[in-house]
Amino acid sequence: MDRRVVITGIGGLCGLGTDAASIWKEMREGRCAIGPIVNSELHELRVRIGAEIKALPEHNIVGRQLVSMDRFSLLAVLAAREAMRQAGLSSKEGNSYRFGATVGVGGCGWDAIEQTYRAMLLGGKRAALLTVPKAMPGAAAGQVSMSLGLRGPVFGVTSACSSANHAIASAVDQIRLGRADVMLAGGSEAPLIWGVLKAWEAIRVLSPDTCRPFSADRQGLSLGEGAGMAVLESYEHAMARGATILAEIVGAGLSADASDIVAPTVEGPEAAMRACLADAGLNPEDVDYLNAHGTGTKANDQIETAAIKRVFGDHAYRLSVSSTKSMHAHCLGASGALEMIACVMAIRESVVPPTANYRELDPNCDLDVTPNVPRERKVRVALSNSFAFGGTNAVLAFRQV
Repeated sequence: MDRRVVITGIGGLCGLGTDAASIWKEMREGRCAIGPIVNSELHELRVRIGAEIKALPEHNIVGRQLVSMDRFSLLAVLAAREAMRQAGLSSKEGNSYRFGATVGVGGCGWDAIEQTYRAMLLGGKRAALLTVPKAMPGAAAGQVSMSLGLRGPVFGVTSACSSANHAIASAVDQIRLGRADVMLAGGSEAPLIWGVLKAWEAIRVLSPDTCRPFSADRQGLSLGEGAGMAVLESYEHAMARGATILAEIVGAGLSADASDIVAPTVEGPEAAMRACLADAGLNPEDVDYLNAHGTGTKANDQIETAAIKRVFGDHAYRLSVSSTKSMHAHCLGASGALEMIACVMAIRESVVPPTANYRELDPNCDLDVTPNVPRERKVRVALSNSFAFGGTNAVLAFRQV
């Protein structure tokens, strides 16, 4: 059984806003959420900037459920609830064993781990009782399941910066194969923790000021926190209940570099994009917008540009390309989910969000990267690239319905 998969609801929160509509509004205006981090104990860090959620929206999650959640799980639950509200859907309206969830996370519950280490090593205390269930990478998927009553396929996905796209691709497979009718899918991450930032500092890829993808003067990536979730349904299920369809997921392409744990290749991303187009039954010239991985590091942006040229040929110069990480920063396991929102809304509103903070042409990144200003153009098909440490690549294709 190979069924069409559509999106009927989206939800999200990050430094740009605490719901999908606010995030998109800021994206399309090219506003950057990267700035000083104020809610974390940063100690002697050199880089003290990121895209931080300054305050969470009001919610009614209290008691045992709240204390059992690390921040990345809470963000995932809030995004999933919003997506379900927009979809006008509840697991109580059908067979809850046909409703599932996949949530990508690049790391785990870093806050719970750091608090435990500090309590034990600095305070002489014991580990908190719920440290393990709060910190485990699959916790977000489990918490989404419990919050929304989803009893079908539920699991976490962990593949560094490709986690959200892998989670969405996995959810598409569950529906295509007939294992579920509805899947909540996306990613979540809360990495603005001292120990995590210190580790990223050691890799020497953090920008000292902001993220400038594809700009010749780019100095690295910026980290952010956030979550994005989508309600995926079989086309038949959505039509039977009269749902508003936002977009269709028509393809997924996955590949591995099998080369280096951190250094990307051209061939791996190229293979993932080609596989995505083949899965979707699309030609390169069918694609209007490509949401690039676009981290703002020297190597990533140059290699991604080369891979795009290989796949799209002359059409690469007619594509609208942008990196929204220039605004919401690199949210690791959540990035692909926030970029999913950008792709869906670009299709819905015929607007390509810009690459913010762009200042100077790099001859090695000479595509139309939509610098600083949004562009109105018809977007029938959008691709979203996610490439990760470990050489794991995942590309999704979205189409207007």
